[in-house]
Amino acid sequence: MKQIFISLLSCLIYISVFSQATKSVVDTTKNTNLTADTSQPEEIFIDSLNIGKKGQNKIELLKYRSLDSNYVIINFYAKRAGKWKVQNKFEQDKDGVISCDPEISDFNNDKLNDFTYVSAIAARGANQIRRLFIYDKSKDQLLYITNSDEYPNLLYNKELNCIDAFMVFGGCSTVFLKLQADKLKEFASVELYDGLTVTTYNSKGKERIIYRDKKVKDIFIRYKNYLPLKQYKDY
Repeated sequence: MKQIFISLLSCLIYISVFSQATKSVVDTTKNTNLTADTSQPEEIFIDSLNIGKKGQNKIELLKYRSLDSNYVIINFYAKRAGKWKVQNKFEQDKDGVISCDPEISDFNNDKLNDFTYVSAIAARGANQIRRLFIYDKSKDQLLYITNSDEYPNLLYNKELNCIDAFMVFGGCSTVFLKLQADKLKEFASVELYDGLTVTTYNSKGKERIIYRDKKVKDIFIRYKNYLPLKQYKDY
């Protein structure tokens, strides 16, 4: 069902096609929206207090609009001898309608904050599409999780010390994920569609249904555990 959802989601997402590359950008200290044109960013986000090692790292997101594309430039810095040194640069496509809505939080329970931003529009408002960047302490860099925008509504899951996603379609599905290199890998899911189905996945992605109840009605519930079943109370 996850494959079906991704196919459906890709039809519902409006994005501009823009090849990924890297560009340099001048540092700035403002955190405000500017009038959009082809030379000035229409959205700026900067944080040097919460990302990675607090006070020692800085992230800068700049959203641009041009005649034929919309994109963001992300710069990640580390402090060296009292000066900011660029560690990572990313340039990525972005829809031209909604804000990036950047968020900083810990997604891998290492007590060092990571970064997400809204990367595209999904027609179903319940699905928020974000790109995830994990702070890599060993390299003092950001690691872009390349398939993170395939999984809407990402959260760090304290119950299982993993990441979970919540997919809304004709029904809904909670997908439990672990970080593997620069990707998210599924290891279990709870689906509410034509009943309730709990599925696990082995290291090769082969699925095994471990529980099914056809009597459960289609309702929208996000789960924080699949064995035993536990719901989020505040979602």
